[in-house]
Amino acid sequence: MEISLQEIVFFILAAVIVVCSVLAVTTKRILRSATHLLFVLFATAGIYFQLNYSFWGAVQLTVYAGGIIVLYVFSILLTSPEGDHAEKLKRGKFFAGLVAALAGAAICIFLTVTHPFGAYRIAGGEVPMKEIGHALMGTGRYQYLLPFELISVLLLACIVGGIMIARKR
Repeated sequence: MEISLQEIVFFILAAVIVVCSVLAVTTKRILRSATHLLFVLFATAGIYFQLNYSFWGAVQLTVYAGGIIVLYVFSILLTSPEGDHAEKLKRGKFFAGLVAALAGAAICIFLTVTHPFGAYRIAGGEVPMKEIGHALMGTGRYQYLLPFELISVLLLACIVGGIMIARKR
């Protein structure tokens, strides 16, 4: 059995994603959780670059790893006065989270097992930037202007909510 360098890099990135994802949701300190999430986003961008999707890798690094993580860190620092310690979960919330995580894992496993991954191949490598721009800003079918605007309104609501929570203290 021969393993290529590309497969080794993929397995390393996948291991980083799995380990840091588990650490992000199990650590007691919120800032460490955000740091682990940052490593997950870096490794995900690495997989995008490995697949020759350089635009998506750059978007992953700039928007998510850069912007969203900074927003999380500022929100954590603004809203937690006693440091970055997470409060201990009550038993009911813990079991609700455990049930939600198990349901999510069951859905992911079901979709992974039933999806025919080998049938789809994208030919030609990277999609041209102009096509991506038209798809992101178009209003037709399979175009993403409305979801893009909804996400920006959601992020604005999160920022305003964070400021309101911080001002009450």
